[in-house]
Amino acid sequence: PRMAQEAVPVLLVVLARLVSSTWHEGSGYYLESHTNEVYAEEPPPEPALDYRRVPQWCATLKIHRGEATCYSPRGSSYRSSLGTRCELSCTRGYRLVGPSAVQCLPNRHWSGMAYCRQIRCHVLPAVLRGSYVCSAGVQMDSRCDYTCLPGYQLEGDRSRICMEDGHWSGSEPICVDMEPPKIRCPDSRERIAEPGKLTATVYWDPPRVRDSADGVIKRVMLRGPEPGSEFPEGEHVIRYTAHDQAYNRASCKFSIRVQVRRCPVLKPPQNGYISCTSDGNNYGATCEYLCDGGYERQGTSLRVCQSTQQWTGSQPLCAPMQVNTDVNSAASLLDQFHEKRRLFVVSAPDASNRYYKMQISMLQQAACGLDLRHVTTVELVGQPPHEVGRIREHQLSLGIIEELRRFLHLTRSHFNAVLLDKAGTDRERYISPVSPDELFVFIDTYLLSEREAARRAQSGDPCE
Repeated sequence: PRMAQEAVPVLLVVLARLVSSTWHEGSGYYLESHTNEVYAEEPPPEPALDYRRVPQWCATLKIHRGEATCYSPRGSSYRSSLGTRCELSCTRGYRLVGPSAVQCLPNRHWSGMAYCRQIRCHVLPAVLRGSYVCSAGVQMDSRCDYTCLPGYQLEGDRSRICMEDGHWSGSEPICVDMEPPKIRCPDSRERIAEPGKLTATVYWDPPRVRDSADGVIKRVMLRGPEPGSEFPEGEHVIRYTAHDQAYNRASCKFSIRVQVRRCPVLKPPQNGYISCTSDGNNYGATCEYLCDGGYERQGTSLRVCQSTQQWTGSQPLCAPMQVNTDVNSAASLLDQFHEKRRLFVVSAPDASNRYYKMQISMLQQAACGLDLRHVTTVELVGQPPHEVGRIREHQLSLGIIEELRRFLHLTRSHFNAVLLDKAGTDRERYISPVSPDELFVFIDTYLLSEREAARRAQSGDPCE
């Protein structure tokens, strides 16, 4: 500043364009007009121009049909000074187009431009056999009331209002007649279930519908499965309802009857059961005969229900499993029971052992329960060379007996017993006689497969 004061003033004469600026309302920009004049230009002050001393740096901001709320860093008196920020809004019925806030920039322009556009809804379409009257055209808050010609009834909204989002409230109404349409359903029909299934696929033509007033049918509704659906055995009622433009309605119905061809119900073989596809005795169903553990099937394994409602083949039998004791090893002997029977092996030093006699007596009395649970008893009694081993009436060789004892760790010195599951795994051991009830509870709790448990739950206990 001191250097500026000591400098000699210099008057410069410059030929330049004199610029006059005009603020375009709401735009944030100037329009310049130019004239050629001679004027004296003073040197700029040092330092550069101080913006804080110019309260109206940008043009005054005005929005037609709107309002600008400004906040200046210099206070409320400086509404157009540098750095002023203005929030823009429109009066009701108008929508702001452009930024919602602008700021006065160093280039003396506002950071953006905006204006308020009137909110208008689209023109409502004409109503067939009716008309509407609006209070204010398509402007916001305009209300349009609908009326119908004599003889027609208005269905839907009787009036609609142009809302702030530029859309009409409600939906377009219609004028409809009062007489119900005429409808005729297809004829009833009967079908046979498809092979191996309990259903039949049924097709039909749609009903014939006619409206006596204006010939316009608004919709036809189906109550029930569609054409081409699968229908189960029995009778099914299909209903159609037709609506004209006035929602007058008429209905009709027809029935579909599905018949399932069935063979006589098969009975499971003694000591066995049946596993069937589909419903078990319908046309195309296949039934497989299966035997309980320890029994072998003799005869055909599969039977099929034919269209003549007769089964193919004849019923097989479930005979007791044949145990082959003429084998070379204990492993070959145990292999015959794999996944078929559980083994309860009883060992005693001699046949007079009281524990042995007590155990065998209890097992004989519980033969039904043992067979129900697929348990076979193996007895190893006495001392070599007079030791006896047997499975029912089948005698075991001394070599097989010795291998079984080593494999199962059974001593000859005192009574002991071991329970093997169907996989041949040692599951429980006893050093004194075990009651059938205790043995059965253990098997039913820990050793039954899912299929066995399901069959037991279905058939109960036939030994009771």
